[in-house]
Order: sequence, then C-alpha cells, then structure tokens
Amino acid sequence: MRGEPSCPKCGGRVRAPGLFADTWQCDVHGTVHPVQPVIPPSVEALGVVVHRTQVPVWMPWPLPVGWLFTGVACAGDDRSGGRATAVACSGPGPLGGMGELILVAEELGVGLGARYAGVDGPDPGPSMNVEKPPQAKVLAAGRPTPLWHVSGSPTDRAVFAGEALGLWLWAVVWPEQSGLLMYDELVLTDLRDAGAELDLVPCGALSPRLLEP
Repeated sequence: MRGEPSCPKCGGRVRAPGLFADTWQCDVHGTVHPVQPVIPPSVEALGVVVHRTQVPVWMPWPLPVGWLFTGVACAGDDRSGGRATAVACSGPGPLGGMGELILVAEELGVGLGARYAGVDGPDPGPSMNVEKPPQAKVLAAGRPTPLWHVSGSPTDRAVFAGEALGLWLWAVVWPEQSGLLMYDELVLTDLRDAGAELDLVPCGALSPRLLEP
C-alpha cells in the first residue's frame, strides 16, 4: 500500500473522488482523509508536508541525544491540505535498546492517531481518564500541555494523548517501557515554525511502524 493513498483508520485501499462521491472513500469507514504514500525520510520530504498541512507537524526539538527523524506521514489531499500528520523518531531508549516515538497531530475524527495507538478510534477521548491528573506533560509550541495515558492499547507500546493548539496530540512510544521518555517533559516544536532550522534535522532510515503500526 506504500505507493498509493490509504485509509487513515485501517490502512486499507481508498477510492478517489469521482462520479458518485466528491470525497475519498474507504469501503469500511466511508468518507476519510487519505494518508498519502510514505516516502523515505529526508529534509525535502519533511518540507513538503510542512508546507501543505493545515495542522502542526510536531517533533521533539532539539531531539534527544542520539535520536533521528525516521519518517513523516500526512492525511489529506491537495484540495483540503493535511488534516493529520505523523512524525516518527527513533534513538536510544531510556532503559537501553532502541526506542521509537510517533507524534500525531490531527483534527477530530481523522483516526490516524488511534491507528498507530492500536485502539478503537477515531479519537482518544473515551480511553482517557481526564478526571485524574495527567501522566505526562510536554511543552508544545511553548505551552505546557498535559497528556493522559490512553488505555486499551497493545502491550508493546505506551500511548498518551491530549490537546494542543485546539487539535488532538498523540504520543505513541515503542517499546512500552520507553514511555519513560514522556516523563522528561519533552519540548515539542511545530515544524511549520522552524524556518531554516528544518535543514538541520538529522535523518535516519524509514521507520517500518509508519507503514504498519
């Protein structure tokens, strides 16, 4: 599915707008914002997403020591612009081994974050207990942003979600114990505001989790 748009909720095939519908259609989920084909990570690929999206492109910046940018995905089309973005990074985990992080920004109902999180979607609200204090906090675009643990995800990952700039922010970390990364109050930058610093992002190999979470 890497060479053509796919459903953000299930990764399945989608039909382009045509005679019977003026929106992208998934046989299972109906009208969707299609995920565009994922291409190998590069500053140029990141720039394409940054310039077309309507939602933030979150990245820890500066990246944790030893971490690399390992891919970006975007849901939306040329007409509507990006309605969800997913940025993958990987590097040394807090407890040893390799850790991976995918940060998703999305509008209500898109469902891309829930797919990476492995939970019933499309939004994290039903799986978050906001009556309790948040389990993690990040600084997103200069604003303290609480994140709550999202229950019901597979045991191989840790999932957190909250709201930043009026949109959902998901943080999905593999393996589960690398979720400790989220307790260090990461500083997240919206790469739409990064300017020339975008050229300094260190790139690694494409994360397979972006293709098949």
